Amino acid sequence: MSKSQVLPSVLLGAAAGVIIGVLLAPEKGSDTRKKISQKSKDLTSNLKTKFNDFIDSVSHSIEDVKEDGEELIDDTKAKAANKLDNLRDAIA
Repeated sequence: MSKSQVLPSVLLGAAAGVIIGVLLAPEKGSDTRKKISQKSKDLTSNLKTKFNDFIDSVSHSIEDVKEDGEELIDDTKAKAANKLDNLRDAIA
């Protein structure tokens, strides 16, 4: 199993465990449904937070790569201009 599949698998397993535990608890059906509803909301909120954190992380990584690329282009342009100047001086 790859690392990208671990988190969803763990979350799914945890959700299934919570649901089974709540269903097997000796309480009234209405209380059980309320608990399931609340746990679903908590899980959804948790997943949204983790997804947003992941998106932020990816966005920062993309921005870093973009900045590195721009620096590389600027350095390459400067080196090329320097070589061209040296070549012109050598010819003149």
